[in-house]
Amino acid sequence: MNERENAPSSGLELLRWIGWAQRKAGEEWMKERELTPEQAFTLGYLEQNPGAIQRDIAQISRTSAASVSSLLQGLERRGLVERRTEPGNERSKRVYATPIGAELVAGFEEAMAAADDKILAPLDETERATLQTLLRKITAELPQPTRS
Repeated sequence: MNERENAPSSGLELLRWIGWAQRKAGEEWMKERELTPEQAFTLGYLEQNPGAIQRDIAQISRTSAASVSSLLQGLERRGLVERRTEPGNERSKRVYATPIGAELVAGFEEAMAAADDKILAPLDETERATLQTLLRKITAELPQPTRS
């Protein structure tokens, strides 16, 4: 019996398999940069939200302030982020990705788009459009994912 005979057969199992392939591509991209998923997420978030406070990072990543503090310390040691004290408020620190940190996570979206293209390579344009239409029909009935 070959490997394909053990492949998932239901539609949702097949969708999970596609999700696994996407996640694997992302993990490989992060591993090449010696980043954990949490570190990569935080750097990407700081690129889009420069000057965020730790509480914002904890909330968006659904983790504790202590975990974020430890994560940021590791990123600071590598020179990937910096925390700056706000003038007049010594207790409040804003967090910024350094140029090195920003450069390290640059290209993630492009890498994921390339992974999607590889996953969808067996489909022609018409099949891709049909798949998109069907997936939109399914997801239209589902609750929207939230980040909080």
